[in-house]
Amino acid sequence: MTTLTSAPDTLTRDALAVLQPGFAGTTAPDWLLRRIGEGLASVGLFGRNVAGDEQLTALTAQLRAEREDILVAIDEEGGDVTRLDVNTGSFIPGNLALGTVDDPELTRSVAAELGRRLAACGVRFNWAPSADVNSDPDNPVIGVRSFGADPALVARHTAAYVEGLQSAGVIACVKHFPGHGDTNVDSHLALPRIDASADVLRARELAPFRAAIAGGTLAVMSAHIVVPALDAEVPATLSRRILTGLLREELGYEGLIVTDGMEMRAIAGTYGIERGTVLAIAAGADAICVGGGLHDEGTVLALRDALVAAVRDGSLPEERLADAAERVRALARWTRTTPAAPLAPRPAVGLEAARRAVRVHGDFAPLDTAPYVALLSDEANIAVGTETPWGPAEALARRLPGTTGDAYGPQTDGTLVADVLGAAGDRRLVLAVRDAHRHPWMAAARDALLAARPDTAVVEMGVPQETPAGSPYIVTHGAARVCGEAAAEVLVGA
Repeated sequence: MTTLTSAPDTLTRDALAVLQPGFAGTTAPDWLLRRIGEGLASVGLFGRNVAGDEQLTALTAQLRAEREDILVAIDEEGGDVTRLDVNTGSFIPGNLALGTVDDPELTRSVAAELGRRLAACGVRFNWAPSADVNSDPDNPVIGVRSFGADPALVARHTAAYVEGLQSAGVIACVKHFPGHGDTNVDSHLALPRIDASADVLRARELAPFRAAIAGGTLAVMSAHIVVPALDAEVPATLSRRILTGLLREELGYEGLIVTDGMEMRAIAGTYGIERGTVLAIAAGADAICVGGGLHDEGTVLALRDALVAAVRDGSLPEERLADAAERVRALARWTRTTPAAPLAPRPAVGLEAARRAVRVHGDFAPLDTAPYVALLSDEANIAVGTETPWGPAEALARRLPGTTGDAYGPQTDGTLVADVLGAAGDRRLVLAVRDAHRHPWMAAARDALLAARPDTAVVEMGVPQETPAGSPYIVTHGAARVCGEAAAEVLVGA
């Protein structure tokens, strides 16, 4: 491990300034505080760093004691991707629910309430919202994180979300440029490719980003995707044609460009995070997000040293690194000179939005006795994580004491349907699924259970693509805690 023996020079401070690293624990480790003192200008928070609002407020205060204008960023989309409520499920629904309601003022209000809560905890930079147009319903990583499949709808809600979040004094970071919606590969695991024409991309993928830029978004996050119509050689995160030529010059964007997590396999597995970091800064990125899976001092020092070495060997222009570092510092100064707005709390707006997003197909008799809830659950993508609970069981148990349930994954022995029916006994069955259309085993089990028990209530909490035979069928357009609450209300006839 490299250790500085004297005060860092300007080049080293610039190299540290462009990094947005994560770390382990609910308090800041000594190594992080030390690197902040040496020039690190921002840090990223994930679910592992959050135990509650009070603890998070103490953590951000600890960081600001080291540097008053430290940029504290978090990956808080609401809905399925939550860090504030990682152990309980989010207090607001995600983008698909908001797009389904299609009330931009509601979206603005939800984002403002999220921003108010983040700012109260000392977090002033949010890696959200997703501006991706979910044009491929089989997309394994975007899905309910998108406002929808219509570019105009996604554009108006992206702009509203940016306005709401930034009205609370929290920096919005619109992602994933130039658009991650038309993929069937998760960039956490491999390098996706979008083969749409340049005309389609400009009309579809870029529409929400144009709206966000017009709405004043202060940050944009790049995508680890190959888009041959824009640059056939390298992923967008590493492409000067895309980050500088398209985003900066053609679209006229002047704010901060931050990369998606450099430890994701789309970059780490193809270029390596050190080389990828140098290439991203050279291409026009200003900040390097790293820490979703890597969160130690060694990673920070390796990236710092790779940037310094690249400047010294001529592969990275010193002025480009200096420009990137100054953009980060300028945004950090913005948080110091722009106090969080004194917004009136609206904690109920999330449940209000979730209720309005529910769609019910078919008629049914409301539950009046405790049901059995079967959760059909496949592996969640890394952005969502596996630790956040979902489903209507907890909310139903508060309304109908005695409600029980279990989670079921894909099985190879063919006993899943029998296991669920046996566990349910003579109780009404509630079946919760998420993206059943993407998981053949899940759709088959759902249909078999409906055939065996026609009074089964199905709750689809992902992207709905089909309405199976049987009644009723409830669609929540997301799996946030408030979506489970809204589904439970429908199930009991409230």
